[in-house]
Amino acid sequence: MDALAGLLDGPRARGAFLLRMVMEPPWSVRIEDHAPLTLMCVSAGEAWIVPDSGDPVVLRPGDVAIARGPDCYTTADEPAREPMALIGPGGTCHTLQGEPLAESMHLGVRSWGNDPEGSATMLVGTYQMEGEVSGRLLDALPQLLHLPADVWDCPLLPVLDDEISRDDPGQSVVLDRILDLVLIAALRSWFSRPDAKAPAWYVAMGDPVVGRALRLLHDDPAHPWTVALLAAKCGVSRAGLARRFNELVGEPPMAYLTGWRLALAADLLRETDATVEAVARKVGYSGSFALSAAFKRVRGVSPREHRTGALLRERQQHLP
Repeated sequence: MDALAGLLDGPRARGAFLLRMVMEPPWSVRIEDHAPLTLMCVSAGEAWIVPDSGDPVVLRPGDVAIARGPDCYTTADEPAREPMALIGPGGTCHTLQGEPLAESMHLGVRSWGNDPEGSATMLVGTYQMEGEVSGRLLDALPQLLHLPADVWDCPLLPVLDDEISRDDPGQSVVLDRILDLVLIAALRSWFSRPDAKAPAWYVAMGDPVVGRALRLLHDDPAHPWTVALLAAKCGVSRAGLARRFNELVGEPPMAYLTGWRLALAADLLRETDATVEAVARKVGYSGSFALSAAFKRVRGVSPREHRTGALLRERQQHLP
């Protein structure tokens, strides 16, 4: 598993919220959906993204922005424009006084705005549920990431623009996969910049020793790894690996492995019906008791409590 593949092991869109927003000035939309990740691409005109903390950025055709939740922000034709609409969890839309706007601003399949012939068009894709493995990705991103059109070239944007308003069978799955690919293309461009502030473990993937150790842990987390075994596989001493791993990654190898195993377990608990026992053995624990003890110690809840909470949050996000 290479560095970028490890970083992008989640999120994977599942019924993502996608729409084409078509607007004519004056306009301003407040986003308070608390979604973990939202990707915005401008295909015509321009739009400002104004985070609650940080500098506003202007998006022009071909530009992409990625907003990291749960922080809120505003999109508008001008950075100082007062919001006229508010987007809540699950894509609900209403005025700031609570009056519904979904019907009055409906422009067709996955299209929404104040004017069907508006001069500004933005494609929006929102990951509504946070996958636990993607926590490493989310932690690596700024609150608002901006890639101008001249620093990245993504042939998938016209495909997303064409597909977003289709209503063919299986269309939601098609859009989920296109959104994933656009996100990966954007993040690959972002992290390849010379001034990219990648997380320590991502940078460490490039180290000939620690990078190999990380790939071994990522590729086979269920293996009964020890520092001595990892060191032997990497061709260095146990003390040498432990010291270098801690220097580059910021934590010891076994602590990193625990975090990786629990992240994988959290995703399996949320996304599958596998028993806690089966999940435990899949990620490298001897059984449900061992996984439950580690899960409770690190995350503060049991695996079953995590699964119940994740299902409850997902139901709440899909309520009308």
